[in-house]
Amino acid sequence: MTQLSEPQKKYLRSLGHALKPVLMVGGNGVTPGLLQEAETTLDTHELVKVRLRVGDREARDAAISSITEATGATLVQRIGHVALLYRPHPEKPGIILPSGRPAASPSR
Repeated sequence: MTQLSEPQKKYLRSLGHALKPVLMVGGNGVTPGLLQEAETTLDTHELVKVRLRVGDREARDAAISSITEATGATLVQRIGHVALLYRPHPEKPGIILPSGRPAASPSR
């Protein structure tokens, strides 16, 4: 996972504000197919919104944790049923983070 400074998180939140959720976690929870789609989407977009339509707060937290651990993404923000995840592209990052503490390389 990438360690982000507060200015970097703020920058990513500002970018994520206009995004629509592209991953949906439903009643089946976090499945291998969903994790594969998360990998592909993060490789393509680096910053994605995930809508979680699962149980209570603990179930949503567990689903987010499963996704971040499996993909190496970082949770930038979670508001209600929506989470914002970030993972820089390993070879050619498209999102250039503001200075602060440099982002650590992702460990997949």
